[in-house]
Amino acid sequence: MPLVLDAMGSDTYPEPELLASIAAAAELNEEILLVGNEALLASRLAELNKNHAPVRIIHAAEVLEMTDKPVDSAKKKPDTSMAVGMGLVKSGEAKAFVTAGNTGGAYFTAVTTLRRLQNISRPALTTTIPTQKGRCVFMDTGANADCRPEFLLEFAVMGSVYAEKVLGIPNPKVALLANGEEPGKGNQLVKDAYPLLKASSLNFYGNVEPKEIFAGEVDVVVADGFSGNVFIKTSEAVGKFILTNIRNEIKASLITSLGGLLAKPAFNKLRRLMDPAEVGAAMLLGVDGYVFIGHGRSDHRALISALRLAKRAVDANLLDAMKLSIQEKLSNLTYQR
Repeated sequence: MPLVLDAMGSDTYPEPELLASIAAAAELNEEILLVGNEALLASRLAELNKNHAPVRIIHAAEVLEMTDKPVDSAKKKPDTSMAVGMGLVKSGEAKAFVTAGNTGGAYFTAVTTLRRLQNISRPALTTTIPTQKGRCVFMDTGANADCRPEFLLEFAVMGSVYAEKVLGIPNPKVALLANGEEPGKGNQLVKDAYPLLKASSLNFYGNVEPKEIFAGEVDVVVADGFSGNVFIKTSEAVGKFILTNIRNEIKASLITSLGGLLAKPAFNKLRRLMDPAEVGAAMLLGVDGYVFIGHGRSDHRALISALRLAKRAVDANLLDAMKLSIQEKLSNLTYQR
């Protein structure tokens, strides 16, 4: 089964999607279904795809714009590229869906089309961040601004499976994002979630502050979507700030420019480590299908990374492993979903 790429997702669609679909199809040896307005895509695809990479256009007449309200648009625009693309996953004609479009729209379309996994209250956006020891799974990055303690337990179960299957981390250490390491720290949500995670069969580390996350002390960190989104965006902004200032200081004089040339390989490695485009997209965990949502500003590099991630998750049989873990760890809980 092929991978699906939303051709109408990014801020500058469809050029990044066209370039990414061709490159990813060749690199991954996978057919890519490019879903969008065929009249807009066909001639440009033929122009770019000189080596005839396996890319096929699936027509979708409508676009879910960044300014559209998810619920209203789902009713008024039933033939969007998101709806058609996720429909292909639902019907078994494709194995994963990737978009750089409206996050709320992608979330709503995924929940209504693919449905939530059994025993999951709220799907969560999941990404990985660089640490001193590798990478750490972080969720929720913005899908659920308001959470109940049980949601964080569900996130932890799903994030643990993701770390094990996609990152290859056995028995991953799971933590709660908080403003202190002690069990009593945090807001009421964190305080109430702590005993739930501690009583679970997860490898629960406890609370962590951001410094422990980047030091690589844990493998999975869970938070409500508001705190998680602020954490991720702040981390990305600080990374960009540091790299920009290093670049400016290197160019400040002849001596520093010469030193910069010698250190260029190290700086390039650091840039790649901190570049969100190297990850490409956040996976929406908790729906019955593989859905990946990237930044609206994604370029073709980010979309290629997202398609790589989608293939890796599918090849790892992540969804079946997650269903099994959810059944084992959450099915007997009695809280209201």
